[in-house]
Amino acid sequence: MPTVAIGTLEALGLWQHFGGTGERVRMGIFCIDHWSLWLDLVYHCEDSLESAHRRRSVLSTRENTKEGTKQVRILVTGAAGFIASHVADAYIQLDHEVAIVDDLSRGFEKNLNPKARFYCVDIQDRQALQAVFDKENPEIINHHAAQIDVRRGVREPIFDASVNIIGSLNILELAVSHNTRRIIYISSAGAAYGEPAQLPVREGYPIDPITPYGISKHTVEHYLFTFRVLYGIEYVVLRYGNVYGPRQNSQGEAGVFAIFSEQMLSGIQPVIYGDGTKVRDYVFIEDVVRANMLALDHGAGEIFNIGTGEPTSDYEVFRQVRDHLGKAGVEPRYTSKRPGEIDNIVLDISKAKRLLGWDPKTSLTEGARRTVEYFRRQHAEAASNARERRSV
Repeated sequence: MPTVAIGTLEALGLWQHFGGTGERVRMGIFCIDHWSLWLDLVYHCEDSLESAHRRRSVLSTRENTKEGTKQVRILVTGAAGFIASHVADAYIQLDHEVAIVDDLSRGFEKNLNPKARFYCVDIQDRQALQAVFDKENPEIINHHAAQIDVRRGVREPIFDASVNIIGSLNILELAVSHNTRRIIYISSAGAAYGEPAQLPVREGYPIDPITPYGISKHTVEHYLFTFRVLYGIEYVVLRYGNVYGPRQNSQGEAGVFAIFSEQMLSGIQPVIYGDGTKVRDYVFIEDVVRANMLALDHGAGEIFNIGTGEPTSDYEVFRQVRDHLGKAGVEPRYTSKRPGEIDNIVLDISKAKRLLGWDPKTSLTEGARRTVEYFRRQHAEAASNARERRSV
């Protein structure tokens, strides 16, 4: 028979309801001798937590509406990397108190905002992470840190799961113990949906990942839902399309703008994996940052696709970069498609427009121009530094 603490029943106002249906046992535990009544208790607890979640969301909304954007303590994981560093910058510009956790395995110190407190910590290191939470006591967590190499995930699925699932569970458990109000979790649209049978893909489309990376990123979404039911912690999930823009790392996933820019600036013939017709949903970094800003106060308990809803082929990205660099006549070299890559993904972003109040503002042409200009400046600076070193 199921058991429950008597104090829990009293706290929920249910002791009179259940008091005549079982017998007391040792240490304040009550035995419920009807499974249907046990289910009643479970459903009541879930309703209570959901009601508390709604009340807290309403109170938070009222407070922000009355006073404007409230300054809060935010922990951003992975903010030495491309996307999260921009997000941290934007939070700091709004005078939020920002702390950053990153192990610098793929990120760069130059991306760190000097106004943020930085902790060089691996999210798999529970003890070190505990120390960060004890000191920072974050009200909101923006969780970007992840193992993002799809091909490494295929080769090393245990490592992938250790970082993306166990590392995220460390974050979630510490968030609960430190009364964090909300977690903004960054997931992957392309990796989660697999090869969709129809486009564009809505958030409710069947999840069918074809790589360990897709599995691990999606698994955390289930934990977020469960932690909300169990502990009342708010969450927002942002499923990114292919993000591009300044600071993008050519060694990272979906870094094709960076890769093509660096190759052509260095006089290297660009390589396209496949025949150039693979389609992705590319979204510019500034638009992604706005989604993360809105997620501070909106969209609790929801999952949102963050893209443009527009299909863009590999060759079109190549053409945009080539044209903005003025490299007329350059053509790519084609080679075999890599394992784990899907052929087509385009996102339906209507839910984000409707519930988050978000939509993309930057066209592919404008985003490509600004991205290419960034890499042109980086290349010129690197060349200048190299000349100075040779002259010394």
